[in-house]
Amino acid sequence: MALVTSRLSDTLTQKARTKLGIRFGRFTVAAIAAFTTTEVVLTICAGPLDLTATWASIISWFSGALVSYVLSRWAWKRKGRPSLLKETLPFWIVSAMVVVILLLATKFGYHSASWMNLTGVERVLYVDAVYGTANIGTFVLRFLFFHYVLFASSGGRPAPRAAEEALASTDPGPEPFARAAEPDRGDDDEDDEDEDFER
Repeated sequence: MALVTSRLSDTLTQKARTKLGIRFGRFTVAAIAAFTTTEVVLTICAGPLDLTATWASIISWFSGALVSYVLSRWAWKRKGRPSLLKETLPFWIVSAMVVVILLLATKFGYHSASWMNLTGVERVLYVDAVYGTANIGTFVLRFLFFHYVLFASSGGRPAPRAAEEALASTDPGPEPFARAAEPDRGDDDEDDEDEDFER
């Protein structure tokens, strides 16, 4: 059992060190921050502010989407001014699809809470749980879209010249036996000089 656990741990560690693993880890941080933001805002909207399901969902989604956008750019190491058509617009289109799912989940949470006669803190926590479940469900889909579509051309790929230099730096050169078989040019030169001197 310990051997299986050790191998599983080694495999997960290796996967986490790949480019995909690093991006997934960074996106997880971004998603957790965005999720926390939406949950806090939703709790305030559904609790003290007592907003409708639609407004509570939209406001909490938008708050989380802003956090997600900023941190997603960080996760894929995007710097500088974002491209409106290639980055910003697609991000918000996907986010709009996500908000539809979250809106439906919030409405379901509100209605099902009333069916179960939940009130006060129980109602708010139940709505949070339904919303959170839907949010987690969109996590993997968003990551796949961001990694393979939206930020697929992000930096991190070495330039052709840099790649060639990296390969050259790892080239060990001729084998040791090949080196030993090569004539020592320095000795030959010395022998030639000795012959010239004798003449």
